[in-house]
Amino acid sequence: MQKQRICILGSTGSIGVSTLDVLARHPERYQVYALSAHRQVEKLAQQCRQFQPQFAVVSDPQYAQQLRDLLAQFSSTTVVLSGAEALCEVASAAECDVVMAAIVGAAGLPASMAAAQAGKRILLANKEALVMSGQLFIDAVAKSGACLLPIDSEHNAIFQCLPQNYRRDLQVSGIAKIVLTASGGPFLKRDIATLAQVTAAEAVAHPNWVMGRKISVDSATMMNKGLEVIEAHWLFGASADQIEVLIHPQSLVHSMVHYVDGSLLAQLGNPDMRTPIAYGLAYPERIASGVEALDLSQFLQLNFFKPDFARFPCLQLAYDALRAGGSAPTVLNASNEVAVEAFLQGQLGFMQIEAVVAESLAKISAQSVTDLASILEVDRQTRQFASAHVAAIGT
Repeated sequence: MQKQRICILGSTGSIGVSTLDVLARHPERYQVYALSAHRQVEKLAQQCRQFQPQFAVVSDPQYAQQLRDLLAQFSSTTVVLSGAEALCEVASAAECDVVMAAIVGAAGLPASMAAAQAGKRILLANKEALVMSGQLFIDAVAKSGACLLPIDSEHNAIFQCLPQNYRRDLQVSGIAKIVLTASGGPFLKRDIATLAQVTAAEAVAHPNWVMGRKISVDSATMMNKGLEVIEAHWLFGASADQIEVLIHPQSLVHSMVHYVDGSLLAQLGNPDMRTPIAYGLAYPERIASGVEALDLSQFLQLNFFKPDFARFPCLQLAYDALRAGGSAPTVLNASNEVAVEAFLQGQLGFMQIEAVVAESLAKISAQSVTDLASILEVDRQTRQFASAHVAAIGT
């Protein structure tokens, strides 16, 4: 078997680390072609020492020199690059077979798009890329013949429950709706009146999943689920009315598909991202992921209930942005990234995250976006507006 050459965009984050764990279990199948990180140079150096990638990419020339100095200590042959263009180059290189797109936020869009245009197998863990670029990304995949596989646990679950060779048409496939499950995050049962006092440390303490700080805050506000609703629209061709969200605190049923004959198919498993990662890497085969089998006898009950939009207003904003279309999802994502970072830095209250996003959507009109440049310009303008609003209302 010829080894698949893997490029991991965002290798020092939780998805990247889990991906490397799966790859290490199957050295006969995979080899690491390129790794990338933003600024975690020492961690990236350790990964390079273990996996010996051909390339390592960091965000800034200063970090690149630090990485070269660390790699020189063990005579590594890894070539160190820096900058957004270098990310696009390794993601679209002819020597690369598979791209794990795991850079958090809008920063991951250009390299993910480059991989799509180059016809790669894309394991998409960066939901924001698809939220921002929508039809543009889907069209690039179709034109190049790329293989787009969702890695978010919910979308991966839906993918596993769909008919083989699904073609983004629910009606033709006899599907009534798809259901995204959500844990509800750490504040599911907390008194709404006290949410304004939530600290960053409390918000990043997810009860079930091991995730980065930004995604953990998004889970607490349920913006993460809102972004997943928009992602599901583009991945599966479902309208906003065909995408339902259910709170499922146990995080064992990762998502479901309702068929018109009354059937309900669900994918279950322990809450560990190595499962969808392994599925994406080996598809249509299955390989060991290192995740223990789910023992349902250990759970007395599984609970499901509809989300309270008063508790989770960011989820409603995401549905509104999806229905508005055009650049609205880009505005949603950019303003949320600004607001979450301000919250993590102590510049904004927890409940003010929603206020920044709502104001951005209200003041920045949705417009048609037809290319990457126009999407990035909307992103830039939104960040400027949202930053000013944070300064005006922040704590």
